Amino acid sequence: MTMPFTVVDAFADRPFAGNPAAVMLLDAWPDDALLQSIALEHNLSETAFAVPVGGGEADYELRWFTPTVEIAMCGHATLASGHVLLGTRDAVRFATRRAGVLIVRREGGAYTLDLPVTRVAAAPDAALLAALGCDGEVFASVAGAQETSIILLPDAAAVRACSPDMAALSACHVMAIVTAPGDVADVVSRVFVPAWGVDEDPVTGSAHAALTPFWAERLGRDRFTAFQASARGGHLTCTLAGDRAVLGGRCVTVMRGELLL
Repeated sequence: MTMPFTVVDAFADRPFAGNPAAVMLLDAWPDDALLQSIALEHNLSETAFAVPVGGGEADYELRWFTPTVEIAMCGHATLASGHVLLGTRDAVRFATRRAGVLIVRREGGAYTLDLPVTRVAAAPDAALLAALGCDGEVFASVAGAQETSIILLPDAAAVRACSPDMAALSACHVMAIVTAPGDVADVVSRVFVPAWGVDEDPVTGSAHAALTPFWAERLGRDRFTAFQASARGGHLTCTLAGDRAVLGGRCVTVMRGELLL
């Protein structure tokens, strides 16, 4: 049995930047244990699995797995899936289990993806700050697809200097986003999720579903640029459209192959 896959660098305009995701198109859903084993074999921050559906509100069902768990929402692997599956269409619709229908649209040489926003509220968390090794204001999710904490730091230098204790942070079962006003973009961030099998995520669409309303309020405008300051790095555009975060970016295909079972 062979299963083709494509590896795409999402939110990237060149190979080896942005966030890599494996995309696999299946005829039907196999056992979840097999999906998890495949994701571990790829050993990327996410592997996206898509199954075609006939008619209705979506073109494909979509699920995402880190090397250790299935997650509720993943932006970069959805963008990568759109890059692989759009073909000659201008848009492709994905039905997901917890994040609703997500649409990837072609925008010239780039793509846009709309995600449901994650809302946060102030929630002091000394344990989280200690694990991150920084001092800032903590905001925890009160609505959204997955548990998220935003840590507001004073400047981009503080974001870049953040050096978490991953063992301690893995006990905090949230996506931890450190962020500040940017230097190379309006906003800068880094994202840590060791509890979900990813110490530092290179570029995180779902994090920007929280950062979009958070920074739109603070900047006083609905559109801004963002840079995720991981080692690979990635640029996004972020637009708040009601209860949706519309993220823009490019994708680059870097690998095609077959998994042999």
